[in-house]
Amino acid sequence: MKGRFIAVWGIPLLLGVLTAIGLVSALLGDGIWDTVSALALGAPVLAGAWFALRRQPA
Repeated sequence: MKGRFIAVWGIPLLLGVLTAIGLVSALLGDGIWDTVSALALGAPVLAGAWFALRRQPA
């Protein structure tokens, strides 16, 4: 049962955690935290773009 939960919700949970880290670091940090926020907030965007742009088998 646990393996099935992780298989279904693992990536969405990871993207949610990355988004939360990116938002908090953008609001509270400066300097290196700007880079952390950009990378953390860019990961869900890149994942969405990758899934949207990949070719579907015909």
